[in-house]
Amino acid sequence: MARRKKPDEMPARVRNLIALDAALIMRRLEARREEMFMLFSRLRSREPMLSPIATRFNSATFHDLVHLPEKEQAVVHAFHERLDEMRWYFTYTEDMPSTVQQTFVALYRRLEDAYRVLVVALGPPVTPDGAVVVEAQPVRVEPPSDEVTLARAKPARKRSASGG
Repeated sequence: MARRKKPDEMPARVRNLIALDAALIMRRLEARREEMFMLFSRLRSREPMLSPIATRFNSATFHDLVHLPEKEQAVVHAFHERLDEMRWYFTYTEDMPSTVQQTFVALYRRLEDAYRVLVVALGPPVTPDGAVVVEAQPVRVEPPSDEVTLARAKPARKRSASGG
């Protein structure tokens, strides 16, 4: 017999599904951003720009989203509003490929901002193995030079009250 969902599990499940969908959209856009415009230019097809922003959110209903508090609903709405701006532009633009790429950069920044707010509000998505997905980029930190290390290691000298 299947286990019944507890009422308090529903908000967490809805949050995770929305977070998974948003993370997937952002990963696809990042991975395909260069190819999207080359294919648009070469094929004169809008599909390479539209497929990375496809979302499963369209299948979510008010019945599903009602489990979230109003603030979280507003954050989800804001993210999808930015996504819709991008979808509308890609669908109906008559701009040349270079202009489309420039416009994408501005639209993508707005989407990234909305995504950051979404992750803060809903939390990062959880993968099938239970691990939390964290979007991060590795940063290489250079070890400090010997001079900087030595300067930090020396204790600061106290000045006397007489000024010398």
